[in-house]
Amino acid sequence: MRWTLAAVLLLAACSASPDSSSGNDSGALPITVADATSTSTLAPQAPGSAPVESSTTTTPPSDSGVQPVGFETTVAVVTAADGTTCELCVWLADTATQRSRGLMFVTDLGIGDGMAFRYPKPRTGTFWMKNTFLPLSIAFFAPDGAFMSSFDMEPCTTSKCPNYRTADDFLVAVEVPQGELARFGIGAGSSLELLDLPCE
Repeated sequence: MRWTLAAVLLLAACSASPDSSSGNDSGALPITVADATSTSTLAPQAPGSAPVESSTTTTPPSDSGVQPVGFETTVAVVTAADGTTCELCVWLADTATQRSRGLMFVTDLGIGDGMAFRYPKPRTGTFWMKNTFLPLSIAFFAPDGAFMSSFDMEPCTTSKCPNYRTADDFLVAVEVPQGELARFGIGAGSSLELLDLPCE
């Protein structure tokens, strides 16, 4: 009971957006991850070199409410540089298949604040935004949980999508709606811990 109350207080402290008029709390975060599991390190690729499947453009779904399917949620604790903590509920992509699918075609995060991509060992590679309809921000964390770097990624619904090179030897990547990293305390000097506890 004490842990649940503490979690509620932490969520209240970091979930309230300073500008709630944008409606991001129910927004969309689709992403596709280029998850080349055959190599442990991928060389940087030039923008536009993502695999080409066809010359057609994907049209975003007209209806809303497509939530992640086939993923569990877990509690993630961010400790900001000033020592304050924030609890997030994230969809967990913990297998190669899940990481490859990511938030593709998702238009509603449901109870999640974003998605965490966890790898079995440190890696360097690329992410891409194939069939992604809304912009997002991504942050990379080292094996010890320390923040490494972050950047924004733009939607891509065409056949040729840019590749975004990751931080070197990261273990976990977290995506949230674009511009929301600071709200959760994610940035220089922060750290992340995945508790492997389902979100309440």
